[in-house]
Amino acid sequence: MSVLDRIGQKLLFSFDPETAHGLSIAALRCGLPVGAMAPRDARLKINLCGLDFPNPLGMAAGYDKNAEVPDALLALGFGFAEVGTITPLPQPGNPKPRIFRLTADEAVINRLGFNNEGHVAAEKRLAARKGRPGIVGVNIGANKDSADRVGDYERGVARFAAYASYLTVNISSPNTPGLRNMQAREQLGELLSRVMAARAAAAAQPPVFLKIAPDLVEAELEDIAAEVVEKKIDGVIVCNTTLARTGLRSGGVANETGGLSGKPLFERSTAVLARMRKLLGPQMAIIGVGGVDSTETALEKIRAGADLVQLYTGMIYAGPALPGRIVAGMARFVERERLKSIGELRDTGCTDWSKRL
Repeated sequence: MSVLDRIGQKLLFSFDPETAHGLSIAALRCGLPVGAMAPRDARLKINLCGLDFPNPLGMAAGYDKNAEVPDALLALGFGFAEVGTITPLPQPGNPKPRIFRLTADEAVINRLGFNNEGHVAAEKRLAARKGRPGIVGVNIGANKDSADRVGDYERGVARFAAYASYLTVNISSPNTPGLRNMQAREQLGELLSRVMAARAAAAAQPPVFLKIAPDLVEAELEDIAAEVVEKKIDGVIVCNTTLARTGLRSGGVANETGGLSGKPLFERSTAVLARMRKLLGPQMAIIGVGGVDSTETALEKIRAGADLVQLYTGMIYAGPALPGRIVAGMARFVERERLKSIGELRDTGCTDWSKRL
């Protein structure tokens, strides 16, 4: 981390986490901070689901909930950015405080609960950037008090298909009561059938990804894989935050309810990723997320079976120059290893990682 990054982190950490997040969004809207220029290396390009990613590193959903700064995130060096989670109606989310830093673990616990400004506000922003370069995914969810949660996802597809490079169906947040139940096979089958029908009815038909939780046993992973294949979903994002608290060094704050993200999630999320690759086979697109905070952890996700990787919490602790540093590290890696494409690395550690689950 540079001296400038350390100063910025100290300033932001002097505020409560939610205020600091808001300040970082405001800074990006104003054109600050400026990240280190990420190299444009043809060997880092990934073609996936008909999309040309300039590099495999993306910003995960949860940071830019209201589609305010996707282009500013791309300018930091990310190869793609995912906005959301966006629900049909605006909702405030859960009571504050609802974000907690676990600095000793370089982790965060959040119980935000899909706080966002809703479809209309996000659509206006995405419509305004239509035609600009850059891959921007839209992560869609259901309102907490919705009478028809599957219908909320259908509405998300219909609303954002025209603006999204890809759509992510998020049923993996632990902070909306009952949402993770939609990962059960029967409910998942209905959801995916209706989502894919909604996409077929839309004028534009972007790829659809399913984001899953890390807290799943083997039988549940098998059911999800079977439904994803049967319903012809384009890819899977592995994975969201965890409810586990194993091995944390932080004090009482570690007992707060919510989803845990950051460094402690790396091992579990990477093992689940490898298991999903084994279950889904070599053709399915997979995005790996959870604990990515360096070139080494990003490359390890690819070895475990990821086509692309995402981060969020890592940037809280390492600063806005992190994506540029990771991409530069990837460029050095492919040069050192004499790879024609970083995609050659995929699955080389999949069998080993799949045994760790």
